[in-house]
Amino acid sequence: MLILGARDVRQALDGREREVLAAVREAYVRHARGESAIPHSVFLRFPEDERNRIIGLPAYLGGERPVAGMKWISSFPGNLELGLERASAAIILNSMRTGHPEALIEGSLVSARRTAASAALAAATLAGEQPDTGAALIGCGVINFEVLRFLRVVLPALDTVTLYDRDGSRAEEFAARCAREQPGLKTAVVDRPEDAMAAHPLVALATTAAAPHLDTAPCRPGTLVLHVSLRDLTVESVLSAVNVVDDPDHVCRAATSLHLAEQESGDREFISATIGGLLAGPSPRPRDPRRITVFSPFGLGILDLALADLVRRGAEAGGGGTRLDGFLPGGAP
Repeated sequence: MLILGARDVRQALDGREREVLAAVREAYVRHARGESAIPHSVFLRFPEDERNRIIGLPAYLGGERPVAGMKWISSFPGNLELGLERASAAIILNSMRTGHPEALIEGSLVSARRTAASAALAAATLAGEQPDTGAALIGCGVINFEVLRFLRVVLPALDTVTLYDRDGSRAEEFAARCAREQPGLKTAVVDRPEDAMAAHPLVALATTAAAPHLDTAPCRPGTLVLHVSLRDLTVESVLSAVNVVDDPDHVCRAATSLHLAEQESGDREFISATIGGLLAGPSPRPRDPRRITVFSPFGLGILDLALADLVRRGAEAGGGGTRLDGFLPGGAP
């Protein structure tokens, strides 16, 4: 068994944003072509506790290097008050020959970067009439910092961000980190989410909201909303938008905004396209300049596998990680 901890994963992924984007893109395209298997995620919740959860995402991704495995990821928002990360995760990769578990990989950074790469691919694919030079980030945590990192790779003209967080100090800390790690980037912190949504035609939502709380009315026509956290937008906002998702069956579950919109409308006709279908097509799809476009990625397990396999292969090539012998019974390696 190969064990790769947080330091190993960071060493394998830092500075490889374009490789991460390519891996996520390939996973989406293979999914669109039917070269994947993604059972529904399992949500473990706890009695009298609506805030915390642990999710299991099993998946198989085909291709030249087929891979199977599972991510087990927890979200405990109260960790932030303890000075801890909200999310923690572990990823198991299994042998496609024997089914044996072969690698145990710390998964929170993998999860954050595959999520960010997914959002950035959507921003690049659903281009506006003019290049995006600014973005509004609502929710100033780990995910949106990674979203910003990948947006600046795919949108080279982006030089301004407007920040909002319910905790103003987190927004200020986020701005200070931008100053340290994103030289030349202009930042502004606002007091209301509506002001952030009106500031730029590109908006990223990465919050811990459990129920819809935002309307797209403040957004300019032609805005792209990267609805990463899935439960921020009102049903009315979803139904009035051009909706792009990663997988309709997955995203219309677990009380997401799109699930509530499906319950309200009685069908999924409000979903216009999938990101895999667009990426597999001949050219990028421009945003409708008169309407709001919403990209809602459930976060498919194949993306975790694609990046986890990238990490594993890098570690094996460089001799990283820890080998644990005798993990399996019967003398299996």
